[in-house]
Amino acid sequence: METGPLPDALSVLVIEDEESFVEALVVGLKREGFLVTVGRDGIEGLQLFDKVRPDLILLDLWLPKKTGIDVCREIRARSRVPIIMVTAKSSEIDTVVGLEVGADDYVTKPFRLRELVARMRAVMRRAPGDEANDLGETIEVDGLSLDPERHEVHLCGDLVPLPLKEFELLELLMGNAGRVLTRETLIDRIWGSNYVGDTKTLDVHIKRLRAKVEDDPSRPARITTVRGLGYKFENPRT
Repeated sequence: METGPLPDALSVLVIEDEESFVEALVVGLKREGFLVTVGRDGIEGLQLFDKVRPDLILLDLWLPKKTGIDVCREIRARSRVPIIMVTAKSSEIDTVVGLEVGADDYVTKPFRLRELVARMRAVMRRAPGDEANDLGETIEVDGLSLDPERHEVHLCGDLVPLPLKEFELLELLMGNAGRVLTRETLIDRIWGSNYVGDTKTLDVHIKRLRAKVEDDPSRPARITTVRGLGYKFENPRT
C-alpha cells in the first residue's frame, strides 16, 4: 500500500509483516513527509524494491517466505540503497549478522519514531549519489586504496566490497591516517549529531572492517584502538 504522492518526498520501502506495527509506522512516517510502500513478506519486498526503487528500506529481520537477512543480501548485491534493519532482538549476534550482509544500521523494537527518523536522515545524509559524498581523489595508505568517486576499496589490488557505513568509516579513518579519532567524533561524522542509538554499533563496524582489511583481525595493524579515546588508522610513514 502507498500513501498519496508528495512533491519531492523521499520514498521508503517498509518490509514488515506485523500488521499493528506497520499501521502505526506508516502513519508516523507519513506525518514526517515520507512516501511509504509496504511489503508484507520477503518475496513481496524484493518485488516492490524492483518496482519502486526506494530511497531507503526499513527491513524486518524475521519475515515470512524469505528472511530479512536473505532479502538484505539480495538487495545489497545489486544496489547501494540505505538499509536499516528492524529487529525484536537486541543481541549482538543479530546485530552483527545484519551488518555483515550489508545493512547500514539497525533499530530494536520497540523504538520511538523520533529515534527512527533521526537514523533514517543520518543514513540518507551521505548515501551514494549524494553530492556531499564526492570527496575527491583516491586515498592510498599501506597497500589499501579507497576511491570516493567509484565508491571502491582495493587491498593489494583486490576489490573489497563494503557496505555504506563501513566505507564511510574507513574513508574517514584513512583520510586522517596517523591521527586519533575519538569515538564521539566518529559517531557524529558517520551517524550524525542526532544519533541516539547504542555506541556498540561503532565497535561492530570496526570489527567488520578489520575482518576485511587486516592481515590478522585479532591483532590489527591498520585500524588500531587507542584505549579510552577511540581509533586510529596507522600511517607507516609517521
